[in-house]
Amino acid sequence: MEPHRLTAAEASQLIQSNKLTVESYARALLSRISSRDSAVKAWVHLNPDAVLQQARTLDQVPVTQRGPLHGIPVAVKDVIHTKDMPTEHNSPLYKDSHVPVDAAVVATLRAAGALIFGKTTTTEFAAMVVGPETRNPHSLSSTNTTDSDNVGIRTPGGSSSGSAAAVADFQIPIALGTQTGGSIVRPASFNGVYGFKPTWNAVSREGCKVYAITLDTVGFFARGAADLRLLGGVLGVDDYGFKQDEEHRFKGVGGARIGVVRSPVWEYAGQGTIDALQNGRGILEAHGAVVEEVQLPVEFENMLDWHIKIMAAEGRVNFLSEYRKDKTQIHPILAEMVENGSGLTRAQELEAFDGVAMLRPRIDEIANRFDALLTPSVPDEAPLGLESTGSAVFNRMWTALHVPVVTVPGFGGENGMPIGLTLVAARYHDQHLLNVAEAVGKVFEEEGGWKSSL
Repeated sequence: MEPHRLTAAEASQLIQSNKLTVESYARALLSRISSRDSAVKAWVHLNPDAVLQQARTLDQVPVTQRGPLHGIPVAVKDVIHTKDMPTEHNSPLYKDSHVPVDAAVVATLRAAGALIFGKTTTTEFAAMVVGPETRNPHSLSSTNTTDSDNVGIRTPGGSSSGSAAAVADFQIPIALGTQTGGSIVRPASFNGVYGFKPTWNAVSREGCKVYAITLDTVGFFARGAADLRLLGGVLGVDDYGFKQDEEHRFKGVGGARIGVVRSPVWEYAGQGTIDALQNGRGILEAHGAVVEEVQLPVEFENMLDWHIKIMAAEGRVNFLSEYRKDKTQIHPILAEMVENGSGLTRAQELEAFDGVAMLRPRIDEIANRFDALLTPSVPDEAPLGLESTGSAVFNRMWTALHVPVVTVPGFGGENGMPIGLTLVAARYHDQHLLNVAEAVGKVFEEEGGWKSSL
């Protein structure tokens, strides 16, 4: 296998056994980036010389002193601080901004031996649906795409646009993202990769731009569930005893109990997602899973509205400094949020905060009846054009509920673009969910009908 096509778990085995040097692996990825990224446009900061210098340093570390992520390249979304690279948030206010410290997640990965490769594109402050220039690697009009040639170009989703696109295009095995609405799940689905949003606050957000403190979650993109587990273990994503006894330990798709949740926003599902959910259910049943439709209590019908109000309430606080510095340099939508253009009242905010809080133990109780819940990731395939990164309508509820979610690829729409499905578990059942995602992902990728042509 060409080195750039290795998953992180595969590369780690080769590096730890001295069958692959970190430098040769890094060179393979840099070569892939050089040949592809003029079209994909996933990176905002990448210094090949610095990458190779880090790689050579890592190659000098004795095997007995190597960490669990030794030599594994990781891309970082450009709203997460990196001590040796600028962090610009896709905002003119932060052009060439350099904070000489790592975010906690980056520092932890470095300490485990990871090779921090570069910074990937994001929408402005990870808060907008207006996309960056990044293109979905599965839908490029040509390898020489120009800004004036947008025929056939589709969004990679957002706001973690570059992270998802770079992983899908075999430019990097693992990338960090963040999710406040659907910024991991949506691009993972649109690009045909795995996306993991852990339980809220299971991974430190210190050093990340804050949009909504009770929603923002650091997560990851990879091309396999084993990579998500590897990264999650390093970052301390642990179930602390949940479902670890023999009776509850997940044993595979055969006999698994899966609850299908169409969710209160099922009306937004397009034909691609309708077919994917039906196909996914059929595959699981064919492999011996017990699949049951789950109708959420009526209170969950408020979740979309409550999530939007929480984002607005917390965004007004967290973008005030940029607004006061120069409101003409932030997007008008953000300026309107700070000005409370929607007229949101404190009473409405409290209703949203308290309403969601009351439903979190409710969804835990429902999810714990099953090995996982299966639900849509996106309305349909990635939209054409770069004007919008797509709708997060199927993601908002799960983000607000703080539950862990994994998007699993395997399905496609009428234009041959990928569509993923989301698995959900109760809060702090992250490792359990990753076990389910690995088993379910295997059968979905084998039988779901969509294969990457990259």
